[in-house]
Amino acid sequence: MHELSLCEAIAGVIRPYAVDKHVDVVRVQVGALRQVVPDSLTFCWGLIREYECMPDAELELEMVPAEVLCHSCGQQSLLTSRWSVCCPACDSGDVQVVRGNEFQVTSMDVS
Repeated sequence: MHELSLCEAIAGVIRPYAVDKHVDVVRVQVGALRQVVPDSLTFCWGLIREYECMPDAELELEMVPAEVLCHSCGQQSLLTSRWSVCCPACDSGDVQVVRGNEFQVTSMDVS
């Protein structure tokens, strides 16, 4: 379960900004190609936030769909399959991923 280490990384990012503050919400973008199970990430966050002394910190996930630019047909399209990174319009594998690889803390609310 790599979600636990991802939550540790999230905590590591926000720790310097949360000193002497109460963390209310942490917002994270998660790309569809990151192979993250949202329920597992949320569960692991519940464990990490206790360890990190942020017992009330909620994790808000923004799921980012995978999108590719096809070098064969020129289409920019959302991927329709979780298992294939080919152009949905022409089935070419000559694509560039333009969205879907994100995994980043975007903001947090503190009080």
